[in-house]
Amino acid sequence: MTINVSHIQRFSTGDGPGIRTTVFFKGCPLRCPWCHNPETVSPEPQTLFYRQTGKTVVCGRTMTPEEISAEAEEDAEFYRAGGGGVTLSGGEPLLQYRGAAELAAILADRGIPTLIDTAGNVPWAAFEAVRGTVRQFYYDVKTADAARYARLGGDLDRIAENLRRLVAGGAEVRVRIPFIPGFNTSDEDCRRIGRLVADAGARRADLLPFHRLGGAKYEALGLTYAYRDVRPPDRAELLRAAEIYKTFLEVGIE
Repeated sequence: MTINVSHIQRFSTGDGPGIRTTVFFKGCPLRCPWCHNPETVSPEPQTLFYRQTGKTVVCGRTMTPEEISAEAEEDAEFYRAGGGGVTLSGGEPLLQYRGAAELAAILADRGIPTLIDTAGNVPWAAFEAVRGTVRQFYYDVKTADAARYARLGGDLDRIAENLRRLVAGGAEVRVRIPFIPGFNTSDEDCRRIGRLVADAGARRADLLPFHRLGGAKYEALGLTYAYRDVRPPDRAELLRAAEIYKTFLEVGIE
């Protein structure tokens, strides 16, 4: 069993509680034009060339779950001290759910908790494969509009049903909503997404404001960044949206 990995980031503090090691799986069924990890979308190895510095970065390699676990275990004392662990992100880690399940089981045997960061656009069998050893999930919900999800390559019904089943099954689910100007930031968008998440049984969500920090990666990959000229939302816009979401959920802003 091997896992197609983009890269591994140690001492991460933004991908779950405590200090973490984040394993970025390579490959994603969605094509979000604002994605800040474009190097994880294709399952194929890719080379990023940064012209300004002349730096070259190769993303994409196969690793066994044991190899990944061995690297993660090097920081086990930090996880224990601060309630951290390992996060499986991407891309979409549940596209490789058999590898993810094997890795999570190895980590669990060694006392290291695993969190999975998913967009939910996978068969329910993928969640069933990991639920025995993974209880924490970050779950992205990008829109409540089926046609918009379809344009990204997603299935709204599947995503909503997976969320409902995951919450009903007792998993610790933290819904995260990317706040993307021109895509899902209208008052009506916020109401529809809030209602969808609440109807699935979730009680809390975090807004993730759009940013352009991944823009340089597109150029390094030779790709066009569709959101290059889009302005990130200001604080007032985020607070207004949060007030709407609070009609349905507890809401935070990351």
